[in-house]
Amino acid sequence: MKRVLFVCLGNICRSPTAHGVFRHLVEQQGLAHLIEIDSAGTAAYHVGNAPDHRSAAAALQRGYDLSDLRARQAIPADFDHYDYILAMDGQNLEDLQGICPADYKGHLGLFLSFVDDSTRDVPDPYYGGASGFDQVLDLVERASDALLQQIRKELS
Repeated sequence: MKRVLFVCLGNICRSPTAHGVFRHLVEQQGLAHLIEIDSAGTAAYHVGNAPDHRSAAAALQRGYDLSDLRARQAIPADFDHYDYILAMDGQNLEDLQGICPADYKGHLGLFLSFVDDSTRDVPDPYYGGASGFDQVLDLVERASDALLQQIRKELS
């Protein structure tokens, strides 16, 4: 069993999008019994809220249902549970490093580090237009494929 946690600032745009896309991919490949997926935010701004309606709409247009997801805040205990804790950008990674126990043995890093290109951060689409949500989906889909390839190697 591998456990993956996607993390952004408020857990209403980028990380639930990654959660939904990766979950869809995992289910499509019949691996849901081997991979647990969740998402969280480094801040508590939106705890208990559904994903931003623009994220949910953009995701649904591509066949990803985010309607069951609810925002929560990342906590130190997450490091006891998740094998992969993946930040959407450098600031979220710094915030996670601040609560990461010294003995964490899993992978804490940027989600886009699994993709071979110069883009490192998934940009926050919250204050922009619809194209930002599509860009997030494009990046998340590519990184999800790469992450799943990595996890499949570890599981075999």
